Amino acid sequence: MLMRAPKECGSWWWDLDDVAEPGLESALRTAARMGGVLEKHALLEPLSLDWSWFQVGRGGIGIHNRLSLAGRSLGDPALPDALRGCRPTGHPQAEIGAVLVLGSGAWFDANGAGGREYRLVELLVSPFDEDGAWAEVSVHHDIWGPYDFRGEPHPAVHANNAPRLASALRELDQVLEVAAVPGEPTYYGRAEGYGLKAPDLIIDGRGPNLTDTAFG
Repeated sequence: MLMRAPKECGSWWWDLDDVAEPGLESALRTAARMGGVLEKHALLEPLSLDWSWFQVGRGGIGIHNRLSLAGRSLGDPALPDALRGCRPTGHPQAEIGAVLVLGSGAWFDANGAGGREYRLVELLVSPFDEDGAWAEVSVHHDIWGPYDFRGEPHPAVHANNAPRLASALRELDQVLEVAAVPGEPTYYGRAEGYGLKAPDLIIDGRGPNLTDTAFG
C-alpha cells in the first residue's frame, strides 16, 4: 500500500489558450491526447470522469457527477453529450467545470516488483474557465521524489518510477506544443522541471517527516 498525501506533492500545468479552443469537446479531445500518453507510460488507465457544475455569475452550485467510461475511450465522440446529459434538472443553465480523469497506474518498489494504484496520476482539463483553456497533471505519492514521506531516502524506488513520469511529461509538452509550468508547491512537495524537487532541509541524510497529517 502506498501512502497518498491529502494534497499533491507535484503538479504541472499547461496553458492551452493558443493551441486549443474553449469548450467541452475541445477539452475532452485534449484529455484523450494526454490520456494516451499517460496510458502508454502505464501511469493512467482512464476509468471514469469526475466534474462539478457551476453557473455563470454565480459560481459552483455544489453538485458534482462521476461517469464511468465503461469501456469507452476518452476520444468517443458521444462522450460530451453523455456528460451534458448529467446536468441537474433544477439547474438548466449549469455548465461543466474542470473534468478530472480518474484511473489506475503502475508503480514499482525498490526491487522492481510492480503494483497498481488507483489515482496514481491525475489528469484535469478545463472546458471553460476565467483562465481560459488549460490542463494539469498531478501526483500525490512519494515514489516520484528522492525521499519518502517519512524523510527516508529511497533511491531505488525513485529510480524505478521518476524517469517514467519525466518521460511522459516531456512527451506531453511535444503533443500539446506547450511547455509545462510547475504548479504551486504544497506541504508535501513541489515540482521542479519534470520531477519533484528534493527537500530543502536534509539532516543526517534524512528529509522532513511529513506524516504528521492525515494520509489516505
